[in-house]
Amino acid sequence: MALTFEEFRNSEKSRKPHFLVIGHPISHSLSPVMHNRSIRHYGLDAEYLAVNLFPSELSSFITWCYRDEFKGCNITIPYKEMLLEMLDEIDASVKQIGAINTILKKNNRLIGYNTDQYGFTEPLMPFLNKIDTGRAIIFGTGGASKAVKAALEEIGFEELVFVSRRADKEIESESSEIFVIDYSQWQAFAPETNLFINTTPLGMYPELNNSPVAGTDIHLLSESLCYDLIYNPQKTLFLSDAETQGAKIINGLEMLIYQGSKSFELWTGQPFPIDKVKAELNRHIQ
Repeated sequence: MALTFEEFRNSEKSRKPHFLVIGHPISHSLSPVMHNRSIRHYGLDAEYLAVNLFPSELSSFITWCYRDEFKGCNITIPYKEMLLEMLDEIDASVKQIGAINTILKKNNRLIGYNTDQYGFTEPLMPFLNKIDTGRAIIFGTGGASKAVKAALEEIGFEELVFVSRRADKEIESESSEIFVIDYSQWQAFAPETNLFINTTPLGMYPELNNSPVAGTDIHLLSESLCYDLIYNPQKTLFLSDAETQGAKIINGLEMLIYQGSKSFELWTGQPFPIDKVKAELNRHIQ
């Protein structure tokens, strides 16, 4: 259960060692489930908490991070970009992606990292020798799509097609050809594409009947690889439809775990107990 920042500050939990995940909204986050399992595994004296932070509280939050009890933080929507100018230092991963998802406190300095690119890439690795890296279609141009873009560029994709309600959005790249189109145009790019990625919240619990791909277009996913960053439910309508067309699928649970593993290692220096974390998450997800 998420606390407001005010509730957190006034609670006993704030006076004990803690890690946080902040966002607005944040009640859906399973990061506390994942990280508290890892904390118990190592017997650490700390707790990981979800805090619903309002934009007007950002400055107060940054001040809070310098307290001794604060041990580290994850960042989610809508603060991945808003915090860029508020930290003491940013890692090369943040400079490349343009978004933050992890704060490490070191020598009383707040350092921003992005572990989403690593989290996205790891589940994709077993498939890379089986797919053409000519073109990928990415649904969505929000914060999550930035890490996906960086990962696909590093892998060597020649062409990235972003599908957005804001087809006038400009996305720059030094290594891949970029197209930004609307939802009435992507179909023309589909025949020569075998990787489709959903970075939007379409299909996330509880709106299970939503998908970035209309039912009349699911045949375009035939024999492809479809990757959804959503992890609740584990099989979204997008992935379910893709499977009916013979596509291979990857859900967002693996990305959640791997990006979390990198954050945990930054904070504690300890490897993530991935099998135990995965078992714990499976008890909490449909």
